[in-house]
This record gives sequence, C-alpha cells and structure tokens, in this order.
Amino acid sequence: MTLSTAFTKLFGVRHPIALAPMGGSAGGELAAAVSRGGGLGLLGSGNGDADWLAREVPIVAKGTTGPWGVGLWTWAIDVGAVERVLEHGPRAVMLSFGDPSPFAERIRRAGAALILQVTDLEEARQAVDLGADFIVAQGTESGGHGSRRGRSTLPFVPLVVDLAAPVPVLAVGGIADGRGVAAALALGAAGAVIGTRFQATAEAVVHPSITTAIVEGRGQDTERNRVLDIARGSQWPSRYTARTLGHRYLDQWRGREAELAADPQAQRAYQDDVARGEVPPLPVWAGEAVDLITDLPHAADLVATLGAQAEDALTRAGRH
Repeated sequence: MTLSTAFTKLFGVRHPIALAPMGGSAGGELAAAVSRGGGLGLLGSGNGDADWLAREVPIVAKGTTGPWGVGLWTWAIDVGAVERVLEHGPRAVMLSFGDPSPFAERIRRAGAALILQVTDLEEARQAVDLGADFIVAQGTESGGHGSRRGRSTLPFVPLVVDLAAPVPVLAVGGIADGRGVAAALALGAAGAVIGTRFQATAEAVVHPSITTAIVEGRGQDTERNRVLDIARGSQWPSRYTARTLGHRYLDQWRGREAELAADPQAQRAYQDDVARGEVPPLPVWAGEAVDLITDLPHAADLVATLGAQAEDALTRAGRH
C-alpha cells in the first residue's frame, strides 16, 4: 500500500508525515533527515532570528534534495522576520499561535505553501479565508504550547476537516507511531505533523538529559500549564499553555501563577537554579504519547518506520 494524499502529492514526498517545527530542537540536521526519509522537514525558527536562520538553513539545504520548510510563531514575528525566511526559498512556511493575516499573502506571493496551524474552529475559519494551502489541526495532547481552551485531537480533527473542505488538513497532537498516523488519515486528515517523537532522534538539537526524560517519560506525568513560562520570563501569550513533563517548579507554584508572576525574586530563583544545574535549562516539552517513545533512531529511518506502520495499521483495519 502506498499512502497517497493531497499532502504527499503537493510536496512530492513518500509519506504523509511532517516534522513539527519545534523551536530550537527542530534544526537543520533534523529537518534534512525527515525530508531524506520521505517526509516534510520543517525548521523550528520561532521568531525568525536571523543568526539562527543563517546557521541552520544551509544545513538543511545541503542535507536534502527533498522539500523543506520553516515554522514561525506568529505572535513573535513581524514582516521582517517573514521576509528573512522567504529569502532562503523554503517550500513551505507554517505559521502558528497568533493572527497570521499580516503575513499570509506575502508567503503565498513568494510561492511557498502556506500552512496555518489552528487550535479552535474560529482560527480554522480564518485559515480558510486566508487561503491556506494546508491547515494543521492541533489537539491538546500535543507537547509544547497549545491552546489553553483547545480540544482533543480525536474530535477536533474531523470538525476541522468538515469545516475546511476542500482545503486539506493535517493532524497534530498525541501522534508518536504509525498507528497514530493511520488514525489521522482515518479522521479525514491528509497527513500528520509529529513533534515529541522526533525530539528523541539522533539529529534533534536537545540536551541529553531531555532526550533521556522523553524516553523514560510517561503520559500521565505530562501537564499543560503556564508556570514554567512565567518562571523563566517567557513572553508567550497567556492563551497558550505548554504541555511538559513534571518539574519542581510546577509542584511549587501550581495554581499560584498570579503570585509567581508578581514575584520577581521567585523568577530570579528559577534562573539561579538553572545556572546551578538544579533544574533543566529548558522545560521538557512532551505530549501525551510520550510512553510510545522508547528508542533514539535516526530521523530518516523513523519516517520510513512510521510510514510502514501506518500502512500496516490501515491494512489490518481494512481486514476487520
């Protein structure tokens, strides 16, 4: 079975799988490896930092002949950041977390595929109106940031599929093996965007302690919260909480976010703890499917494995 969808056809890739553009960890080596494996590698550019792009884009450009793209946090960018990204000629640009309307037309004019991630139906309607080539429906099971009032992947994806048709939809959130990819296709999606699973690969730009935490992590230990954003002085908008593995500051400040935000001494204490190595330099972003991650493969091999698992799952489902 060959899984041919609107996603594989547009990008000319073998598998309906995209790398989530995770800020920091989705660098050039990881994006290139995903593309070499037959998926779509997306660099996690975040705010479009010029130095980061200058370092990572040549790595992905030299590392693959396949398509690749860049992901940006919409709340953190301006037109200049988008222009810097487009100068590098990405095949796709994915915008997440904020109003994409100031940037959508510029991306389309440049010839890059416009991928808009949405966390609710209002955002999905806006994405359709803006002419998105693909809409990414993010469920709350996903690791890292997402909507504080979002919905789970299973009910959310088909709602977005129905609302957006004929615009194709990609699913993200709680997908860490080929069965999850197959489930996304069964829900009507044209593919899956995968994050946490790709953090635990040889090419991901993550500290070894974070890799170990992911491989040893359990879904019931993940939690969606704002505590760690507040403690580390992050400017993420309050409407987006982050799913992470457990953390000492979560236990200390859970339910006391307003108090933490008003306590600069507590925030300095967090930075001091990081400097002393008593807490990780970054939170361990991890989705609810973290239990399914038990090894550290090369990302290109992982893409092929996920594709084969998805084909097998759909074949077995057809027999039943």
